[in-house]
Parts: sequence; C-alpha cells; structure tokens
Amino acid sequence: MRYKLLAVAAVLALTTMGSAAEDGLAKGTPAMKSATALAFGPHGLLFVGDSQAATIFAIDTGDSKPAGDKAVDVNKLDGKIAAAIGVSEKEVRINDLKVNPASGVIYLAVTRGTGAGTPVIVKVARDGTIEPMALKDVMFSQVKLPNPAMGKGAATAITSMAFLDGRLFVAGLSSEEFASTLRAIPFPFKEADKGTGIQIFHGAHGRLETQAPIRTFTPYKIDKVDHIMASYTCTPLVKIPVSELKPGAKVKGVTIAELGNQNQPLDMIAYTKDGKDFLLSANTRHGVIKIPTEEFASATPINNRIATTAGPKYQKITELKDVVQLDKLDDARAVILTKTSDGFDLKTIPLP
Repeated sequence: MRYKLLAVAAVLALTTMGSAAEDGLAKGTPAMKSATALAFGPHGLLFVGDSQAATIFAIDTGDSKPAGDKAVDVNKLDGKIAAAIGVSEKEVRINDLKVNPASGVIYLAVTRGTGAGTPVIVKVARDGTIEPMALKDVMFSQVKLPNPAMGKGAATAITSMAFLDGRLFVAGLSSEEFASTLRAIPFPFKEADKGTGIQIFHGAHGRLETQAPIRTFTPYKIDKVDHIMASYTCTPLVKIPVSELKPGAKVKGVTIAELGNQNQPLDMIAYTKDGKDFLLSANTRHGVIKIPTEEFASATPINNRIATTAGPKYQKITELKDVVQLDKLDDARAVILTKTSDGFDLKTIPLP
C-alpha cells in the first residue's frame, strides 16, 4: 500500500511539473523589489506586479484546493501580519488584496519595513490563520516591462492587474508620449510589448488627458463584448474595448460617468445580484459606491466639462466606511479591508 501511495504521489508531482513547464515556469526564487499589485490566473497562479523592478512575476502557489466557505473576519490585521513576519506594526504596509478563486484563500501584497522596504506575500486562511507565502525555490516566471515610467512616476508603473482569457492586463504609467498605458501580456510569458496608450476626456478637469494613470479597473462584458472598466483620480469612469488594446496603438477611452472630484478610487469589482450586474467601488472621499451597469452600453460619452457628477446614477453604501481594499469572496460575499483607529480590519460582507 505504501508503495502504491508513493507511486501516485510521483505521478501527481510529474503532472504538476509538466503543467508548470508548459506555463514556462521554472524553480527558483523571484528577485522581487516590491509588491504593488496582485492578480490571479487559473489553478492558483498568482501574478505579482513589482513597480520598482518594472517586472511582473507569475508564481505557482500550489493553492488550488477549496478551503471551505467560512467567513473571514480578522481584527487588527496589520498587527497580526507584523507578528507573523517579525516586524513592528508600524513596519507593515498593505498594498493590495486578492482572493484566490481556486481556493478562497486571501492573499495580500505587503511591504515589510520602512522606506522602500521589502516585499512579502501574506496568506489569510478561511480560519483567519496568517502566514507569509514561501518565495524560495518556487515555480515561477517573469516578464519585464520595456518602457516603464521613471522618476516620480515609477511608483505607478503598475497600478492594477487582471487576468482574462489567457492574457494579463496591466495598467500603469509608461515613458511613452501617452504615459497612461494598458498592456495585454499573453501567458505563458515571452515578452511584454510597449502597450497601448490611453487617452480620456476628464469632465471634472475639462480636458483630454494622457498622463493620469488608471488607478483601478475590472474586466466587464458590455453587450457580450469584453471591456476594461477603468477608474481614475477625481473620478471619471471609462470603458475601453479590449479588442482595441494593440501594441503601440493610441486609444481614446469613452468616459461614461463622472463620480465626483477630489477623490481617489482605491479598488473595484464587478458582480451580479438578483439578476442584475453592478460595479462596487471603494474611494477615499466618496466611500463605497454601487453602480448599476445596465446603462453602460447606451451612456452618453462625456466630452465637456462637468461641474458635479454625471452618467449612470449610483448608490452610496453608507454602512461601509473607510474601505481601502475589496474583492469577491464568492458569488454572494466580498471581503473588505477597512482602516480603523487601531489599524486595519478584514471583514466578510454580503454583496450589497
């Protein structure tokens, strides 16, 4: 019996290695300088955006077994992360949060230490257990961005990422004339092209813009056509057809809403409830807002200065306060990271 189990384990190991090889992954230790943004691909594949190195890493987490349906609620999360990685609470910065759809485990991109610090990927299990993800001798690959923003813009070389139909979509600033850039990078990685320069009309500013980065985005189908729904500072909501994202192209996104200026969008997800689709967006000034998507196809493009708000009407979810990150936990719930007077709390909520 023992030999039979060993044989089965060997076959499973070879199958995993073969799959990793097909994905271009090799065993090693990713030389990450920062962890700016996260995204998940199939079977627990984790993408880590590293703005400092202008590089994206694809890491096989080996985390593809469903972890149950328990709600996740952790008070003073930053303090517990600090204890898990051996630093003080003040030396923990949480940059991004994503739920692994293959398992339901929550992953956090964390900076450890002061100043530039060092990157750590932290896992939060469904029972609230917190542990750093091992990054030594893992199966991974990487791709370097050829034209990242430099100087003051370097921190926004990678702002948001999502995986869709075999490609990793990456927003950020480049060194091109149209600095606001969307890249569609095929996976397995070979190389990243210069991306697509994005121009938008910003109603609150009353002008065309090419230098402002997309702060957060989510893929969404409008009339069965794939789009990127992008949100910018101050806060235009823009739709960009995925089919127009071609290397070196310059594309004008369609601004369909102005959600209110003097505001920074922080995170955004799409979901379905009671047969209708919505975007849920966390913001610095406007809190969490719920935007019906039914008018996205027919919304009048905004091409003139807007003094207040315009576009599809949205609802403020007033009971959700100080939310800085969010992601879908399953079809009915989300997890949110909230800032409190004592630090940060992680909570599970019903999708509003």
